[in-house]
Amino acid sequence: MKTRDRRQGLIVVNTGEGKGKSSSAFGMAFRAAGWGMKVCVIQFIKGQWQTGEQKAARRFDNIEWHALGDGFTWDTKNPEQDIKTSREIWELGKRKILSEAFDVVVLDEINYCCGYGWISGREIAEFIERHRPRWMHLILTGRNAPPEVIAIADTVTEMTQVKHAFEKGIKAEQGIEF
Repeated sequence: MKTRDRRQGLIVVNTGEGKGKSSSAFGMAFRAAGWGMKVCVIQFIKGQWQTGEQKAARRFDNIEWHALGDGFTWDTKNPEQDIKTSREIWELGKRKILSEAFDVVVLDEINYCCGYGWISGREIAEFIERHRPRWMHLILTGRNAPPEVIAIADTVTEMTQVKHAFEKGIKAEQGIEF
């Protein structure tokens, strides 16, 4: 593994309407953990919903996983609570980045928070530019990545949905969706 003084940290953004944004981020997280890097995953939306990737992460001693949030929020009954929760999670994310304890930090579904207006893209981009250690890899996921975050990213992938099983009435399948 490259030492921190020899590593160029990357900012990676996975966005778009298609499936695979978080899955791609978790693949990179597991890859980094396999190389002995310390990884922190912070999920902004999932809440207490149990996922296979979270269960798999428990097998690694170098992955710290935080599944937070109030669950899926597009039909929220309490937007003030969603804003408060998202802001608290963002504060945790900033602390983890500032701690310099991790080689990779995944901010899963943070882009949704920007799309809902709970956290501004400018605030995220400015924090990253000022405070992320140059050697730290940072991965941000979710639809509607803000232009300010896209502008500072090194790699941006937009997932495009061609078709999805849900359109046939097939509900989320264990091992594929969660």
